[in-house]
Amino acid sequence: MLKEALYHRPKNNFAYAYDEQTLHIRLRTKKNDIGSVQLIYGDPYEWKDGNWLQKKEPMIKTGTDVYFDYYLASVRPGFRRMRYGFELSDGNETFVFTEKGVFESAPTNDIAPYFCFPFLHPVDVFKAPDWVKNTVWYQIFPERFANGESSNDPEGTLAWGSSEPTPANFFGGDFLGVLQHLDHLSSLGISGIYFTPIFKATSNHKYDTIDYLEIDPQFGTKEDFRQLVDACHEKGIKVMLDAVFNHSGFYFGPFQDVLVHQENSNYKNWFHIREYPVVTDPLPNYDTFAFEKTMPKLNTANPEVKNYLLNVARYWIEEFNIDAWRLDVANEVDHQFWREFRRTVKSIKADAYILGEIWHDALPWLQGDQFDAIMNYPFSSLALDYIARSNINALEFTKKISGILHSYPENVNEVMFNLLGSHDTERVLTVTGGNTKKVMQLFVLLLSFPGTPCIYYGDEIGMTGGRDPGCRKCMEWNPDAQNHELFAGLQKLIRLKKEVPSFSAKSPISFLTSEDTLNLLTYVKAAGDEKLLFAFNTSSSELTLNPALFGSADPLINIWTNETLKSEEARVEPDDFLIIKWNAN
Repeated sequence: MLKEALYHRPKNNFAYAYDEQTLHIRLRTKKNDIGSVQLIYGDPYEWKDGNWLQKKEPMIKTGTDVYFDYYLASVRPGFRRMRYGFELSDGNETFVFTEKGVFESAPTNDIAPYFCFPFLHPVDVFKAPDWVKNTVWYQIFPERFANGESSNDPEGTLAWGSSEPTPANFFGGDFLGVLQHLDHLSSLGISGIYFTPIFKATSNHKYDTIDYLEIDPQFGTKEDFRQLVDACHEKGIKVMLDAVFNHSGFYFGPFQDVLVHQENSNYKNWFHIREYPVVTDPLPNYDTFAFEKTMPKLNTANPEVKNYLLNVARYWIEEFNIDAWRLDVANEVDHQFWREFRRTVKSIKADAYILGEIWHDALPWLQGDQFDAIMNYPFSSLALDYIARSNINALEFTKKISGILHSYPENVNEVMFNLLGSHDTERVLTVTGGNTKKVMQLFVLLLSFPGTPCIYYGDEIGMTGGRDPGCRKCMEWNPDAQNHELFAGLQKLIRLKKEVPSFSAKSPISFLTSEDTLNLLTYVKAAGDEKLLFAFNTSSSELTLNPALFGSADPLINIWTNETLKSEEARVEPDDFLIIKWNAN
């Protein structure tokens, strides 16, 4: 056994409070190196005759990535405190791994070598809103969803869908357009809407905010927005707004004041200005989003800026009862600001959902003091690489996605914001080369994966488009141009997710893919005795599932077709999927 590969840290994603009584303890080992692992644990104050009283709990193997295996024990320490170590065996050798190194046997007369979880404080438990776990989101780019009122159209607005999208053109999408099509979303089964920015700005995307406390006139009025939020809530749909707090727009009042008064401006410390006079070309001499001169970076450490933005966060919840905030370029804002942001938001609405836009490993933001989740682009990338692009096989996908899942605690994974595409990426049908069967496979993967799934507007009816601006086309409302079969398939999936307990179970998924099934991704989810196997065939040939996957269960139920079948009859067509249900008993 390779001792150098062992890793555990009594914090973060390796030792954490899953709930107010339960600790999750993880251990990382070299792949295929360990026969069995047991957690040795006990209360640090329980002794008898000079010996520390220990218990043992078998650890289960929860996944394998490219290099390592991961093991988990879920325990409830009686007094919410614990010292612990790991007993590892490969059949020939047994040793105990502790914070102070490796021992031939477990020390009993001294607890100093053991790892320590000092005390499980309920206030330290990561808590995200429960409602998020059962929510299916739908992302709307307001300028391109529907034009319900032409009187508020910006100057030069084009006829709906009459031209390809550009970074500068307008088609007049607004709140009334969304309101008129809420039945479309309800019919699909949507229970949450994520709106990209709606605040006053000059662009069509609105990420260049002029006034964070005003609706952009092209979308309507505050009363229109209030009506929209109320209508969404009546249909059981939550509302999430996009907050652009990393940077403002060029025409944001305080920045304009700096341009006029330069170093004499009362707002000069609202931004990160390196020298005066302020210049925009050839490169700005102030910090910006990327090098975009129209998006000056805000100094969120400045108390005045902080108070202004926290008031914004407070205002839209108190006045309009929104349910969630999505935070743009969240990783470039200081952690202290986000801690105060969370305290502010949760003090007003305890079950508000806080979502950060971070495209990489985000554990520092997911400790319970800042965000509830991030946009899970690593999931998106792997799902598309496997099913849409065929860049990796099923086993490679399993290894890489297992690495992502073990990067976070389980209670974080349960509310992670999973997506296949957004206003910043190619549309999913475009990535698949127009293959709607692959799109359906991706929808199944998205909706069955741990977390809360999001559909980008138009993907449900087969819209296409490359990266920005191509992915920001006008929503297609002509029924003759919509893919109704794709819509019905996604609608059915969402219904199954709501109706079949094991489909939406929060328990971790168990991957079954092996070296023998490189083109067949399989995993199981369970709720009590009910088990659900998901299988995806990305090959050009029909593949047969191993009957041993189902134990002795017969008959099985294909919940997609509602047909019964025997275990030896479970086959997956090319570019297709199976969802098989059975009872473990």
